[in-house]
Amino acid sequence: MTDDQFATPEPQPIMENTPNGNSSDNKKTLIIVSMIALLVLAGIIAGVLSLSGMDADGTGKVRDIFIIFMAVEFLVIGVALVVLIVQLASLINLLNNEVRPILKSTSETVNHLKGTTQFLSDNMVAPVIKLNEYLAGIKKALDMLKIFR
Repeated sequence: MTDDQFATPEPQPIMENTPNGNSSDNKKTLIIVSMIALLVLAGIIAGVLSLSGMDADGTGKVRDIFIIFMAVEFLVIGVALVVLIVQLASLINLLNNEVRPILKSTSETVNHLKGTTQFLSDNMVAPVIKLNEYLAGIKKALDMLKIFR
């Protein structure tokens, strides 16, 4: 392996959003949404005014068309709900069959590493520390007796 493989990557410059560019996009979006809302409101007002001037037969036809549109809308919502339920079932299946085993194996690995570190601590690190303690004590005793000076 070369040293280039362990080198840290160069930091990338952060692209800052200019307040004018971001604000300009927000203003354009707000203006477009406002215009659409005004057009819808104007259409509703025009529809109410035209229905108020119609006879009962014309109003009945508009009512029937509106009922048909509402039925189609409910069908679209029903299909969307069925798709949502299928996607939710797929997500639950993914969690049960793929994520749960990964979490289980990760937990087993962590427990294994915990046992390994405990074993190393008990059988390797603790004896080395005790040996260092004894050697330091012997050195201090020899320094006090001034044998090696």
